[in-house]
Amino acid sequence: MHLTVEEALSIYPLSEARLIAGSRGKNRIVKSINVMDAPDISDWIKEGEMLLTTAYLIKDNLEDASALLQTLHRRGSAGLGIKLGRFWDAVPEQLVAEAELLDFPLIELPFQFTFSDQMNGLFRAELSRSTSVLQGIMEKQRKLMRYALRSGHSRPLFESVSEVIGYPLAVVSSRGETVYNNSGYTSAELIEGWPWQNRNQRLRIGGKSGLRIPLLQGSKCSGYLLYCCIDPLLLPVEESLFVQGAELISYHIHAGLEDYFEHEGHREFSGLIRRCLGGGLSCSELAQAAERLELPLLQAPFQLLLTDTVGAGEARQGELLRLKEELIGHPLLDGLNAVHVLMDEGLLSLYPAGPHTPEQFRALINDCFQKLKFDKGYFPRAAISCTKVKPEGLKEAFAEVKECMGMMQQWGAHGNVVHYRQLELNLLLGQIPAEMMEKYCNGSLRGLLSREPEYVKEMLHTLEVYLDNDGHVNETAKKLFIHRNTATYRIEKLSELLDIDFKKINDLMRLKLVFTFRKMLERE
Repeated sequence: MHLTVEEALSIYPLSEARLIAGSRGKNRIVKSINVMDAPDISDWIKEGEMLLTTAYLIKDNLEDASALLQTLHRRGSAGLGIKLGRFWDAVPEQLVAEAELLDFPLIELPFQFTFSDQMNGLFRAELSRSTSVLQGIMEKQRKLMRYALRSGHSRPLFESVSEVIGYPLAVVSSRGETVYNNSGYTSAELIEGWPWQNRNQRLRIGGKSGLRIPLLQGSKCSGYLLYCCIDPLLLPVEESLFVQGAELISYHIHAGLEDYFEHEGHREFSGLIRRCLGGGLSCSELAQAAERLELPLLQAPFQLLLTDTVGAGEARQGELLRLKEELIGHPLLDGLNAVHVLMDEGLLSLYPAGPHTPEQFRALINDCFQKLKFDKGYFPRAAISCTKVKPEGLKEAFAEVKECMGMMQQWGAHGNVVHYRQLELNLLLGQIPAEMMEKYCNGSLRGLLSREPEYVKEMLHTLEVYLDNDGHVNETAKKLFIHRNTATYRIEKLSELLDIDFKKINDLMRLKLVFTFRKMLERE
């Protein structure tokens, strides 16, 4: 049972009763009804129980009546109903005054109705109310199910869940940022006691009851859902509906159908970047918008990062959002205040240039890739533009990263993260006819190619690793898993066979061109 004293007094035949004292306590909750027919009944009273009596045990002793009233109030009883006409014709004024002082509901019950009549009336009303609540919950569950089964969602997720459940709510990210709030409370009020534990918890927000539920997928918590201004005495089935709403939100977040935790300013700027790159907005207008949104990017040197996976459709979008989450969560990248945009070409990220060298930045992106575990066991690929110093350089940077992505066949020699500078020479040399490339390679390697195929393969690999490591013998030996003396011997032998001096820049340039041409010929 879950009725206030005021509601109970509106239900027939209890509606024929009269509240004679304690009107300020009429909002006490009636959880059950009990009938007193034993001297020690007050010892068995539970919180929320309303006690009905004929006053038989207290009719001759006003002190006992007063003690009973005090005990009921102390134990949190909902009220005391006294049936007049058998032992008392009227409730003593002293008892009425004491109940009024305690704000304890004292009810004068009509003689013509039995206690069972009063109790049955309340039970029928409670049954009707519970049935209505269950029907309402079933309808809300159907609405949640219909929303979950839709392939496309025209309405925002948080707003839809709040409307279906029927309570205001707030969503807080795992970093303590309020990303949605229609409760009317401030962020400071909502995140009181942060950080929180990953368990369902009742709480007080602004003096009213609330329920906080972690948004979990397995052991990973992406944020918290807070229902505000809820009934403090929820039925278990009502609370289960709140949990279902949290599970729906958690599923959409972890499925990557949309980035629900993106900063509002970043979300707006992302849309403007799409417009700019699509030709609908000038770079100068984009720079003004960045200043208005207090985003320092474009006002200082910047660079673009384009990341993509081999997935398709919703699976690709989910993987790109996981990449975005990993980039945002990396401890050395988080403070750069980058903006991430989902494009047809992949995940485009606008980062400030300067805090890290190109090599360090590549290493950080690779570190993010290593932490991701895609089901098919592959790593994403990424391209980094050259540094730009003016907003007008945005479109040029975008063209650079797209060109890099277009040359993915050559990435084996550069890893999964490629800087435009690494492929700039390849893009230029791509204009040379294949016949000229092949002639140049054969002429430069003639002294080695006449040897045994296995020997040629081993020595060419040694030479390529040596050049990739800028002529450092120790690094070459480490990469080839050979002794330093072995690496030194091979380099000296190559110098003899190819008639080159590794100390001369021109000779190193010739060999670098040889391996660049060989890769381009292999691709063709």
